[in-house]
Amino acid sequence: MNLHDKDILPREILPVIVIGNGPSGICLSYMLSGYTPYLSPENSHPNPVLQGKLDQQPNLSLLEQDLEYLCEGLEGRSSNPVAVLFDSLLLPDSDYGLEHASPLLWRYEPERAIPHLVLGRGPPGGAWHAMEGSMLTLSLANWMELPGLKLKEWMRDKRRNVRNDRATPAEIASYYQHYVSQMGLVDNFACGTTVTSLRRVNCEGAIGCSMWEVQGTQRRDQLEEGCPTEVPFTVCAENVVLATGTHDIPARLGVEGEGLPFVCHRFWELEAAISSGQLDHTSDPLLVVGAGLTAADAILTAHHLNTPVYHAFRRSVTDPGLIFNQLPKLLYPEYHKVHQMMTQQQQEPQDQGSTYSGGTGAQMDQQENSNNISLSSGSYPGYISLPKHRVVAFKPDRKCVLEAQDGHRTVLQVSMALVLIGAHPNLSFLPEDGRPLGLNPQEPISCRRNPLDVDPYTYQSVSESGLYAMGPLVGENFVRFLKGGSLAIASDLAKKQRAKAEDNLTTIRGAIRQAESVCVIDS
Repeated sequence: MNLHDKDILPREILPVIVIGNGPSGICLSYMLSGYTPYLSPENSHPNPVLQGKLDQQPNLSLLEQDLEYLCEGLEGRSSNPVAVLFDSLLLPDSDYGLEHASPLLWRYEPERAIPHLVLGRGPPGGAWHAMEGSMLTLSLANWMELPGLKLKEWMRDKRRNVRNDRATPAEIASYYQHYVSQMGLVDNFACGTTVTSLRRVNCEGAIGCSMWEVQGTQRRDQLEEGCPTEVPFTVCAENVVLATGTHDIPARLGVEGEGLPFVCHRFWELEAAISSGQLDHTSDPLLVVGAGLTAADAILTAHHLNTPVYHAFRRSVTDPGLIFNQLPKLLYPEYHKVHQMMTQQQQEPQDQGSTYSGGTGAQMDQQENSNNISLSSGSYPGYISLPKHRVVAFKPDRKCVLEAQDGHRTVLQVSMALVLIGAHPNLSFLPEDGRPLGLNPQEPISCRRNPLDVDPYTYQSVSESGLYAMGPLVGENFVRFLKGGSLAIASDLAKKQRAKAEDNLTTIRGAIRQAESVCVIDS
């Protein structure tokens, strides 16, 4: 949808603008479009305490209930209480591998719809369209689905099989795009948009009134010239929801030489090097830095091509915080294999490569004659892990200096270095990149270390009224939990709408009474 094709007046104020069209923004649009959750008369929740609370007001929609009260006593894998509540209602006892029917019944009530606009740079689905297409997702298939459309049923209709109860990112991206169409949400989405500024401005002709002004550009095709062009836009809203995710800006090590051409930070750069023939089984080893799932995907990809791999990461392989130590082996066999490789192919003390105690130039040249770390032995030839190591520097001649926990330094000759240590959100459209909105205003916004500071039951910013955040920006990395943000925000916006309607009604009644009194005086 083109913004300039919509009947939006230059200073018209929309109730809600959502920045980000990934699963967070899609799920919120679904609920803002009038799709409302109620307690089903046919199904019950396996948790008797929660079921008892729901039974107290069975005819009231979930959006109208006291979410904080419903959240009391619930435990789950998210630190956000509403996320735990909504996940428990959508997928009861799913953590135990059980498939209880949801006690929720969804009704389409268009009179509850709140006009809104969802802005996104690409098609609906967000970052899922940019992820590697053949790898399996971490989450189980039903954890990836959104309300109202079963993912497994959709995939069966598309004649696709869900392997190991999991789907690929390409399938998930297609599902999200289809979801927007099937649920009738298309008119709420403006794709190809890049937000460049978000600021609070005063309402014209009103004292003490403010709104949010969103500025940006929308990519549109020039039919005559056949090339895209960027068209500026400005829209205003009473409320803005930040749902941008955190895959925009790769995290960097901040070390010497990180900007050299052979040092990369995105998975697709590995794919490009393989496709172009720059990386194959005859190449010098690939260095993978990081111990997350994307790093594991890179190792599997390189290992499949028989490309030798050095794998450096700062944690111990037994660290409970390592994601591989949290995954069931049967459900995630490929990641279990990587963890086995990390454990069984660790660098031994006698395997030390070129040592480096500092210095440059001739000092380093003299040390290059030492034997490199052996990649030809062990259970997984062509791979070696270097736990508890950090990168000190990258050199122009494709050498990488690593430092172990004991201070010993190792120099590796590599063909390419792939730094996969996470990503940061791009909040450049906010003042100070959004730092004042974080838990620690002095630090950059980070999903893990410094998420946005929001009320746990409304997801509204504690420092900016009318500004909400959801998904990875508030610490939710998994689709199954980010749906809770949709419930919290939709519930709070519905309360605002009801309060606004009551205020308008009070104003009208006051005006009628005033008019009646004038009529009495005149008579």
